[in-house]
Amino acid sequence: MLSFWAGLAANIVGMTVLVYVVYFRRHFRRDLVLAYIALSMGIFAVTMLLSGSGAGMGLGLGLFGILSIIRLRSDTLTQEEVAYYFISLAIGLVNGLHPDPAWFSPAVTAALVLVMFLADHPGFAPRTQRQTVTLEKAYPRNEELVQALQELLGARVLRTVVIELDMVRDLTIVDVRFRINPPRMPYEYQGTYQLANIPQPASSNQQGSWS
Repeated sequence: MLSFWAGLAANIVGMTVLVYVVYFRRHFRRDLVLAYIALSMGIFAVTMLLSGSGAGMGLGLGLFGILSIIRLRSDTLTQEEVAYYFISLAIGLVNGLHPDPAWFSPAVTAALVLVMFLADHPGFAPRTQRQTVTLEKAYPRNEELVQALQELLGARVLRTVVIELDMVRDLTIVDVRFRINPPRMPYEYQGTYQLANIPQPASSNQQGSWS
């Protein structure tokens, strides 16, 4: 019984930290917050019931696999969001099984949350990005393609994957990974200056005498 309560508490606390502290503050997608919480708690409940019944765990995991495929195909998710999706699934599954000793599932949950916190940290490769670029010209040679992309993006191209090269429509669609150049610091003059000596005009006040 102690392992059950420990698993339940670990699932609630772990998903709260993962979703509200780590995910939402970095990706700002409110609809997936509900999806991750519902997924983890649902898997926790069903896994707990299956582990205590005569139904095989293979049947339950197969159902979860089918539901996962349907969920992933129903909306466009980035690779980062897919990673959070599977971590939420894993947290619910581990805590739903709540194996002995009681500290095991909380420790695994904390480890999974820590992995996502570090792996998705904004400080990791902040200037490295990926985009799918459509160019209104066919570039059959990689050297010309890289040069055109670097001029267009103002960045250093690391890798290119040509998705489509249409010589008839003069079109190139390429998946490009690049590193943004660091911003240039504004020029600051570090020297000293002084005003030039400007000659003062002669005084126009003159005194006259009258006789």
